[in-house]
Amino acid sequence: MPLFDHLGITVEDLPRSIAQFDPVMQALGCTRLDADNGVSWYKGEEELILFPTRETGSGPHRHGRVGWQHLAFPVDSRAEVDRLHAIALDAGWTAVREPKVFPRFNDRYYASFVEDDNGIRIEFMYNPPRESAAD
Repeated sequence: MPLFDHLGITVEDLPRSIAQFDPVMQALGCTRLDADNGVSWYKGEEELILFPTRETGSGPHRHGRVGWQHLAFPVDSRAEVDRLHAIALDAGWTAVREPKVFPRFNDRYYASFVEDDNGIRIEFMYNPPRESAAD
């Protein structure tokens, strides 16, 4: 059984958030499903859902405050981290950390961090097992 079934995120401007999330989620191989009260992307049984806020003007989320920190998407290569990072920037995300090695985790951990207009932060990360670190 997976650790999570779905993740719901509340956003200030749903159409703007869809424009930012859709290219990234599609690039991750997810399928989009629109509904009356939001939009979701799924891959297998896992799903990420965007919901419109019930309280306008309550955002953006501020990194480091209680609540959301970030969501990491594991990918298959450094090149994929670079590709997804570029797709996110083209869709209006802001770079928080450019793609690089994070030796504080290990010498194989390569990642980037981006943030959307709502302060939602995601990470694209490649962390191969030690024996396959030849990439």
